Amino acid sequence: MARYVGPVCRQCRREGEKLFLKGNRCMTDKCSIVRRSYAPGLHGQNRKKVSEYGLQLREKQKLRRIYGLLEAQFENYFALADRKKGITGENLLQILESRLDNVVYRLGFGSSRREARQLVRHGHFLVNGRKVNIPSYLLKAGDTISLKENSLGLPRIKMLLEEIADKSVPEWLELDTNSWTGRVKALPLREQIDIPVQEHLIVELYSR
Repeated sequence: MARYVGPVCRQCRREGEKLFLKGNRCMTDKCSIVRRSYAPGLHGQNRKKVSEYGLQLREKQKLRRIYGLLEAQFENYFALADRKKGITGENLLQILESRLDNVVYRLGFGSSRREARQLVRHGHFLVNGRKVNIPSYLLKAGDTISLKENSLGLPRIKMLLEEIADKSVPEWLELDTNSWTGRVKALPLREQIDIPVQEHLIVELYSR
């Protein structure tokens, strides 16, 4: 599966805000937005008037980068959201939130979506008792996600599990720290998704 392998801090600087692509590093003074809050490149510090199309494009790029998607993947998700009943923008966010790598991140099993994706690819998680190593796997209400027993002793995973105690999971998920099992109680509503994006601008972009 193709993925972006360039410097992720550059993406945050381009969008002008923290996208939390590097997990805990984003909470420190080493964050690129703290050190250089302007866009990357030779003319990054020059102010430009942004057109209506530019605003729509930036919202789309921001959402795509938050979830670590390539352009073709994002377009496929938008098409799926457009076919579903309801509000297209909210459908899109709900689909992206139900990706396995995102749910693993939301449960605290990864410090970032990027790390959660890697852990899923390496086969550390079970979905409903079966091994799933596809980050884009879409979960449904009632699905359970658990760590493989032989993964619990790995140093990095042990460190992540120790940090989970200080975190809270979204209300549409639940986590059992005794068995390290998470469950999707229901697919999230828009007000339960804390993504700083104006999804209606993305719908307008694709409606051109």
